[in-house]
Amino acid sequence: MKKSDIAMIVLIASVGMLIAYFIATNITFLHVPENGVKVQTIPKLSADVVEPSTDVFNENAINPTVEVIVGNDGALSR
Repeated sequence: MKKSDIAMIVLIASVGMLIAYFIATNITFLHVPENGVKVQTIPKLSADVVEPSTDVFNENAINPTVEVIVGNDGALSR
C-alpha cells in the first residue's frame, strides 16, 4: 500500500467516527435522564444465624450424591 492509501483510510475512518458520534448523541433513547432513575433495593442482610431444621438435616436424611441401585445388583430385567 502506498502512503496516500493509508492516509485515505485513516481519513475515511475518522470522518465515519465523527458522523457516528453525532448521530448517536442525537438519538433520544440513549440519553440519561437528568433526574436519575429510581431503582429497587434489597433490605440489609442480617448476620443472625439460626439452627437448620432437624427434619431435613439429620443423620438419616437421603443423600442425593450417593448412587442408589434399585433391583438385583442394578441389572435391568427384561
